[in-house]
Amino acid sequence: MVFSSFVFLFGFLPLLLLLYFLAKRRVKNSVLLVFSVLFYAWGEPLWVAVLLLSVCGGWIGGTQLERYRDRPASKLVLAFAVAFQILLLFYFKYIGFLLDTLRSITSIDIQVETPGLPIGISFFTFQVISYLIDVYRKEAPALSSFSKLLLYISLFPQLVAGPIVRYADVQDQLTHRRVTLEGFSQGVIRFSIGLGKKVVLANSLSDGVTLFLDGDLHDLSVMGAWFGIILFALQIYFDFSGYSDMAIGLGYMYGFRFRENFDYPYISRSATEFWRRWNMSVGQFFRDYVYIPLGGNRVRPMFNLFVVWFLTGLWHGASWNYVLWGLYFGVFIALEKRFLHRLLSTLPAVVSHLYFLVVVLVGWVLFYFESLSRGLMYLRIMFGMAAVPLTDMQLLIHFRNHLFLLTVACIAASPLPRLFHGKTSDYLRLRPAGALYVNLLIPTLCLGVLTISTLLLVGKTYTPFFYFRF
Repeated sequence: MVFSSFVFLFGFLPLLLLLYFLAKRRVKNSVLLVFSVLFYAWGEPLWVAVLLLSVCGGWIGGTQLERYRDRPASKLVLAFAVAFQILLLFYFKYIGFLLDTLRSITSIDIQVETPGLPIGISFFTFQVISYLIDVYRKEAPALSSFSKLLLYISLFPQLVAGPIVRYADVQDQLTHRRVTLEGFSQGVIRFSIGLGKKVVLANSLSDGVTLFLDGDLHDLSVMGAWFGIILFALQIYFDFSGYSDMAIGLGYMYGFRFRENFDYPYISRSATEFWRRWNMSVGQFFRDYVYIPLGGNRVRPMFNLFVVWFLTGLWHGASWNYVLWGLYFGVFIALEKRFLHRLLSTLPAVVSHLYFLVVVLVGWVLFYFESLSRGLMYLRIMFGMAAVPLTDMQLLIHFRNHLFLLTVACIAASPLPRLFHGKTSDYLRLRPAGALYVNLLIPTLCLGVLTISTLLLVGKTYTPFFYFRF
């Protein structure tokens, strides 16, 4: 089930809200748990067994960590518990990738039927690992209740595509949380914004992405190649940040407070800054649970850096293009640590921003094309190293027909709407019109976004979120 579907919007969510707020306090978690498991089981019920197996391993590991706390055996328990989660992830996500790689470099042809990929396995595996390490570090106590741990892992807003919610951040909220009218209203607004990002912007941009990136590359021009990857950069941002907005908004509706996952990444001036703003929960996970334990900036910092970026790329997908994409950013971040950051800080902001845009757009090419040869061909076209024209009629027609959409997308990807809202709210706060702005205009705009999104969903085929594949 996806948030941007009629089943969720007009069936699942209203029914859950009704039952949740009618339920007594002591059974609210049970209502959430049942609906969260139903949410995950909707598309493929068999994958619930994988989720339960992962959580069961985490629960046993957590109770044993509590049992052997402050004893040498606790390290061994942690190692076995984390290894179980990694092996589970490896089997379902990477076994086929490993076998294909072995076949390509050796004469060995191992015929093994590879399993399907459970939706969101990368996200819920990382959350179980977060739970285990937080318990080991004494940042949070182990949960004696299996159902409460299952609720933390399977909580439907963030189950299948994040953000990765650390156990230490929500441990108290699993038991003690309060829904306020203000918080619920903020949740509805945030959910509406996220739905608009996905349905109005990301889905509308996807047609252009398919046209320019999936078509015959011989028909592409230099400007068409740059235009196509810009469309994809906007599409994946609105798709993923839209999901995060909806997840955070849904959390507010039930009293949960999740951390932000995006902070206008395309206004960055370096690759380092970009990764402080893009998918922040994954970046924080690798920093706290991989980079710092390896030694961080104290011991072998470059080695630690490239381990993190190799794993970051591999986490995104079982294909060498994702590994290359991760290492590509690792190289630029290493260079920025060495000297590029000092150089960029002396240059005008527009120059450093252009540098960043070129770096990130080339990176999105590596990310998009699982075929490395096709990706390299696309890069050759972008940089005028192929026998293609500078521009073409297809580009001009598409740009003209979608100029309004592109303008809205570029503005929405910037902090301008937030700044406008903040300035307007401050100006009207002590004026009579302030109440109308907050209580009438904002709800009306949200209703408009919901209406437009619903109309755009009519007749559309299934459009899953891009990060569901991870």
